Amino acid sequence: MRRTSSVPGVVFGGGAFFLWGAFPAFFGLLAFADATEVVAQRILWTLVLVLLLLAGMGRLRDLRGIDRRTWLLATAASAAIALNWGVYVYGVNSGNVVECALGYFINPLVTVAFGVVIFRERLAPAQWVALGLGASAVVVLTVDYGRPPVIALTLAAAFAIYGVIKKVIRLDALRGIAAEGVVAAPFALAFILVLVCTGHSEFTSSVGHGALMISSGPATLLPLLLFAVAAQKVPLSTMGLLQYLTPGLQLLWGVAVMHEPMPAARWAGFALIWTALAIFTGHALSRARRTVPVDREILK
Repeated sequence: MRRTSSVPGVVFGGGAFFLWGAFPAFFGLLAFADATEVVAQRILWTLVLVLLLLAGMGRLRDLRGIDRRTWLLATAASAAIALNWGVYVYGVNSGNVVECALGYFINPLVTVAFGVVIFRERLAPAQWVALGLGASAVVVLTVDYGRPPVIALTLAAAFAIYGVIKKVIRLDALRGIAAEGVVAAPFALAFILVLVCTGHSEFTSSVGHGALMISSGPATLLPLLLFAVAAQKVPLSTMGLLQYLTPGLQLLWGVAVMHEPMPAARWAGFALIWTALAIFTGHALSRARRTVPVDREILK
């Protein structure tokens, strides 16, 4: 029987993607620090916060029951999201918010491409057309930028990998985020200590800087929790629709607030991406509607 979307699941997913869409405003405040330090602080303070939540719920012991396979998946998820965070912070603070938005528009197409290459999934003609338009858009934007859109492609690939892992990992939202933090925290803490000892830490440069970096913990944890819960309650097709909220808000911020240039060729590239997404989404919705009569027959 096909699983249908729940209203709470959609609310959780929408909340996660809305908060991520507002991230350029938040991480723009952290432009005083290098992206690697910001990521290290995010990892550390997110872990501290989630461990406090687990302790308050009397669930710290739950981490002991995680098996080896799940720890390996958590390690892979941690690496994917750390890469995504680092590239995103760099993109925002280097004035490339529009390219960051492009990455999240490309993400659904990258997910489909993963399905073809890794899992040997078969695509319908409409999906092949969407992938072709997406690839054409990358070519157009490469010509416009004078280079491949590396930031966008890296963000799309890293988040697609993270989403796939979160779909299959056998952990609830809190334990999953805690496990990801546990494997990454030693590296993050070591890096932070090196910066402090060498006098290159922005965290210790002022109270304001320190407070902003600490706030990256709750700012990071809340949408991650919402996303993790939604990923287990909402079909991938619905999540794919919801996630367009994030790049839409980011694009609006980059153009309207940061006044990043959007020449005609760049708009053309985005138009190709949006056309591809419209075809991809329309096909997914059409296929979902065709499964409804089947489900009803099963229920009889």
